[in-house]
Amino acid sequence: MHLEQLIKVIKERRKILKINQRELSEFTNIGLRTIKGLESGHTNPTLKTIVNILDVLGMELSIVTKIK
Repeated sequence: MHLEQLIKVIKERRKILKINQRELSEFTNIGLRTIKGLESGHTNPTLKTIVNILDVLGMELSIVTKIK
């Protein structure tokens, strides 16, 4: 999954849970500016930030790698 798709999933899940950006910021302890930048595509989040947001939204990140 590409970052743009992941951000779209995060935004959709946030809306389904009826959590606004300010609340997500408070629940994750991530700045509101960062949340807004992430959802608008203007910020490149760290993996830690993504995992933190997904955790609050009741989701998890699965990374599958192929080793040849």
